[in-house]
Amino acid sequence: MAERKARADALRNRETVLAAADQLFARSASPRGVSMDEIAAAAGVGKGTLFRRFGDRTGLIRAVYEARIEPLRQAVAEGPAPLGPAAAPRVRVPALLDALLCFKLDHRHLSLALEEAGSGSPYQAEHYAWWHGILRDMLERLWGAGAGAGAGDGKGAGEAGAAPDGDFAAHVLLAATRADLVEHLAGGDGVTRERMRAQLAAFVGRVLGEERTD
Repeated sequence: MAERKARADALRNRETVLAAADQLFARSASPRGVSMDEIAAAAGVGKGTLFRRFGDRTGLIRAVYEARIEPLRQAVAEGPAPLGPAAAPRVRVPALLDALLCFKLDHRHLSLALEEAGSGSPYQAEHYAWWHGILRDMLERLWGAGAGAGAGDGKGAGEAGAAPDGDFAAHVLLAATRADLVEHLAGGDGVTRERMRAQLAAFVGRVLGEERTD
């Protein structure tokens, strides 16, 4: 019983820390301006607790981000169409990217904090590899099933005589949802949410190419 209560207390403390950090990032003009001291004080725990539980500031940011995006990941991994695995690639690809964009818009400062805090190449991060792998597989299914649809006819990602490259295209599509770009468009250029979603949908449509009916 005591062990179970200790685990419940630890889980509750973790959620308190994640919620406090999330709120501080959301209120801060710059993610870099939020310190571990401020997060510890807001959560009512010692700074040492943060370092023991999350390793460092980057680990804490990653934990907050992963907790917030987990429902979306679950929807993509196991949910119904249009996000879930049963959806056709031509439907699922734009739905997934639109959902990612909306998440970045709803969590602008948190997403930006994760990108800014990352060490090494962001393209080697586990969360990036997960999204890229799903997109790549869907694109390869789409273009493979279409017998090279878009290749050589100017209607897709391929050049004349070459099949579209799903791996490269997945990188390009994910780049359109990067937090720094979203922040620049929404914060600097004043692009509205619906305008940004429409622009992304049009871009994704051009990358995917026209649907073949023959």
